[in-house]
Order: sequence, then structure tokens, then C-alpha cells
Amino acid sequence: MKKLLNFKMTKKQILISSSILVTASFVLNKLIGYHYVTIALMLLTALIAGLPILKRAIVSARYLVVGIDALVSIAVIGAIIIQEYWEAAAVTFLFMLGDYLESRTIEKTRSSIRSLLDLSPDTARIKRGDEEVIVSPDEVVMHDLVVIRPGEKIPVDGKVIEGSAYINQSAITGESMPIFKELNDSVFSGTIIESGYLIVEAEKVGEDTTFARILHMVEDAADKKAKTQKFLERFSKYYTPAIILMSIIFYFITKDIRLALTLLVISCPGALVISAPVSIVAGIGNGAKKGVLVKGGDIMEKLGTVKVIAFDKTGTLTTGQPRVTRVKSFQLSEEKVLEIAAAGEAYSEHPLAKAIINRAKEGNEGNSNTINRAEESTIITGQGISFTYEDKDYLIGNRKLLNEKGINYQDLEQYIQDEESKGQTLVILADKSEVIGIISIADAVRQESLSLVSDLKKKGIKKTVMLTGDNGLAAKEIARQTGMDDYYFELLPEDKVNALNELSTKYGRTAMVGDGVNDAPALASADLGIAIGHLGADVAMETADVVLMSENIDSLSYAIGLSRATVFNMKQNIYFALAVSAFLLAGVLFKKVNLSLGMLIHELSVFLVVVNAVRLLGYKERRKKV
Repeated sequence: MKKLLNFKMTKKQILISSSILVTASFVLNKLIGYHYVTIALMLLTALIAGLPILKRAIVSARYLVVGIDALVSIAVIGAIIIQEYWEAAAVTFLFMLGDYLESRTIEKTRSSIRSLLDLSPDTARIKRGDEEVIVSPDEVVMHDLVVIRPGEKIPVDGKVIEGSAYINQSAITGESMPIFKELNDSVFSGTIIESGYLIVEAEKVGEDTTFARILHMVEDAADKKAKTQKFLERFSKYYTPAIILMSIIFYFITKDIRLALTLLVISCPGALVISAPVSIVAGIGNGAKKGVLVKGGDIMEKLGTVKVIAFDKTGTLTTGQPRVTRVKSFQLSEEKVLEIAAAGEAYSEHPLAKAIINRAKEGNEGNSNTINRAEESTIITGQGISFTYEDKDYLIGNRKLLNEKGINYQDLEQYIQDEESKGQTLVILADKSEVIGIISIADAVRQESLSLVSDLKKKGIKKTVMLTGDNGLAAKEIARQTGMDDYYFELLPEDKVNALNELSTKYGRTAMVGDGVNDAPALASADLGIAIGHLGADVAMETADVVLMSENIDSLSYAIGLSRATVFNMKQNIYFALAVSAFLLAGVLFKKVNLSLGMLIHELSVFLVVVNAVRLLGYKERRKKV
């Protein structure tokens, strides 16, 4: 017996051999009946096709797991004992055929993930002195100079130090249109140069590159189980032993061994157990190919049931590239106001600070790349900065900061409101006694944001909300332009967390969409965190549950649509599997379904469940562009 169990053939070899034998035995049975030659062929079919099943059943039993293989093994052994040799041969052959077709089709559900693996760079060309050396990407180290020519894959994350090129970033963002890259631009591993050439200084190599991390996330996500999947697996754990017990009870009640054995076969929960995971894997694979990283089946399932979506403003609904539109100065020149403001903002990473610094640099003729820095600087969360510049103390920030420090600005209130009503964000510069300048900053609304809300509504999102630290008038204007149902303004980071908890309690599952840079607390505390448009941003990829690698916010609509389609597909599979089980049970009880027919229908149901899941690989969103 041990030697038989150790006998090895590939799944394909087993299928071919058993196909020939079962066909021969079927023909002989029709020609000469149950002759000893026919019986021998049937037993040989059951042996070749049944041994792998029996082996898996024994291995599982060692770990106290009773699964589908055990049910089939018991049924086949019982059929042989009662001399139902054709049933034994047919059941083992059909089970192996179904297993083979199922595994081949399941591989298709992983095709999108596999296609990502195929995009991994194979080689890297690095400069060593005056020579170019081709090495494995794993051999590239930080600060190596990597040369990439047309048609080649970029093997590292880095910065362009020479050349320019059009790059296909579809492996990262899912967008097929090439992006132009030039001096000082960032590029990412796994992307392909379509035209031009680049020399890139390596900043992230090997497993630290964005592409490598995406691969790991997608692979891990495919293994993380949805809540429904976990339930079905727990159900199967107790269901299968219960079926064995029920078959024994049926036998003692009816004394019909064929009925009991058929009940074992038709009650195999194969289609039900596989109904959730194949849909999840196909959905995650489709998303990965389109630049939508969903971190697990549980996240995919949650995303499909979101009721409310809250958006950060800057960098999410807007382009995240604000610019100074106006400088109102008092006492000092506009240039001096910008110089002092830029000195105070020099250590800040906030997009508004960068806008001020960039405008100040433009005014530094002959020295456009440098600005002066404050001697001392203290960040006041949610309000602004206090700093010392040229031995004088200043404040820069919003009205909260001025109110906190007791600086009067009431005579400027009308000017402030007029600017804010135009959607401008105002940064106020003051010394310890009065306002000395007001800087108006505008951040353009993303073009794709204008149709996003209506697209989300069509996909079942009940409410859209904007959460921002900006003033009320500017927030109102952006909310109006983008069609938000509601907006919250002048929020500190902890206020955003409280707002999300309030929305979740009132409306149900709530997702937070942010740029992944300054929204980490909100992304982490929401029912679902979605980071958008920051290629390679560590905090986005680690904090968020879903990462949209494209900077186009309309990929959120795709993600929601895909999740809904995945959940719907999963439910289709579950209901279909339950319906088939009920049909087979009725057929057995009314003695219309025998052992081999039951196995045929069961295996067909498993195959159809997998084929249905494969349809998700072709999911495409249909939506009108603005």
C-alpha cells in the first residue's frame, strides 16, 4: 500500500491514462458486459485516478481534517465493495477531470498577477567609470548610475540625472499613455522607456523598489481571505464530517448503501468552498493590472460595501500643486513679504508652503534656487508657524493662529472673505503686533474630480464629503465645483478622525481618500483608507488599505466598480453552488441521481464557478469622460 501511495504521475499523465482506460471499459461494457476484462479496466481506472485522491485524504486525516478527498475516497471504496465497478471508475475519473480543469482555469484567475511578475526587470546596465556593465538588478546598489535605452525596463527607483524619455508606466499606474521624464524627475522600477534614453541615479534598489513592493503586496493580498471566504472554510470544516455521519444514518434507516454512497459524493462542498477565493483572486489581479492595489480579500469585500466616501481636499480633489495668485502687503514690499514668508515655511512640507517658496524663488533673480531660512521655527499644529528671521519674531498661518496670539485683523476681514469666496486659501504673515502681508494661494481642481461624484453615486455610494483644514469659504467653493454632498472645514488631524467616526456611526461603512502624505491618521482610523496618486510614497503604501497608483482620481471610481463586481460575482458563485447542492440532494432522495451522475454534475458546478470568476479579469469600467 505504501509503495502504491508513493507512486507518482503528473496530473496530466493521470488524466490521459484514466481517460483511455475509462473509455475502453465503457465500450467493452456495452459490447460484452461485465466481463472480467471490463472489470479489470474499471478497477485499473479507479486505481490510477483514485490513488492521488486517497493519498490527499490520508494526509489530511493526519491533521484531523476531513475534506472532499475523504468523501470521494469513502464513496469509491464503498462502490468497489458492493461491486459497482463502473461507478467507482466513473467517479474517480470525473473527479480527476474536474480537478484538472479547475486548476487550469484557476491559473487563469491569477494571470493578471502573473503578468506583473513577467514585467520584472531581468538586467541592469550600470556605468563603471567609462564602461557600461550589464548586471542583475539585485546587484545594483544605491547611487549607482543606471543607463536605460529605448525598449528597456527601468530596474531601479531613482532620479534622472541625464537625458529625457517617454516612459510607459502602466505596470505601476495602469495607464497606457507614456509620460515624459527629464532632468530631476523620478522614475520607477518596472516601467519601460518607449523613446529617448536616461541615466538614472539609483535611490531604491532590489526589494525596496516600488515595483517589488507592489508585487509583494499583490501576492500577499491574494492570500488574505475575505470574511465570506473564512466563514465558508469554517462551514466546510464541520460540514464534511456531518455529511459522513448523515450518510451512515441514512444507511441504517434505508439499508440502501448506494443511496448513502451517492449522498457522500453529491454533498462534496467543492463549488461552495471555492466560490469566494476564485472571485477575490480574479478581482485583485484585475485591479493590480490597472494600478489599483487592494490589500486582501477582506478589503475587496469591504470596499464593495462602502456607503460614504470622505475626501481630503489638497492633493486629492485638487492637483496638489497650489500656486500663489496674489500678495497683499502692508508696510513692506511684496518681495519682502514673500522673502519673510518663505523663510518661515522653509522647513515645512505642506503644499501651501511649497507654493510660497516657489514664488519667492522666482523673485530671487540670479539666485533662483535658494532662499533664506528662519533662525528659529516652531510648528503650531493646525494653525501655522512661529519663527524668528533677521532677529525679529513672526507668525505665519491662518486666522486661528492670529486669534490665539491676540493679533487684531478685523479691518482686513472683508478682504479676506472676498478672496476666500473665490476659492483662494489665505496665508497671513504677521509680526507680534499686526498683519504685514496676506498671500492668496489657489489649487486647481482636478478635471476628473468634476464627474467623480456622479460616477460614485451610480455605483451605490450614498454620500460624499470633503474634509479639509482650509477655511469655510474656500472649502465651500471646492465642494460646489466637485458636487460634494457636504463638507467639513478648518479641521485639525484629530478633527478629521472624529468626523470619520461620526460619519461611520450615522451612515455606515466610511472610506477616507487622501494623498497618503499628511492624512495618515485619517487613513488609518477610517473603516477603509484609500491613498491616491503618490508613486512610491512609503506612508501611502503602508497606511492605506487601497492604493491608487495613478494620479487620476477617477481610478477611485474604477476601484469601487471593480469591488462591487467582485462581491456580486462571489455571491453569484455561492448561490449557484447552493442551488446545485439542493438540486442534487433532491435528485438523490428521489433516486434520480446515481453516483457517477452526481459526481459529473458536482464537477461541472465547480468548473462553472471558476469560469464565472474568470470573467472578472475582463472587467472594464464604462464611463463618460468630462
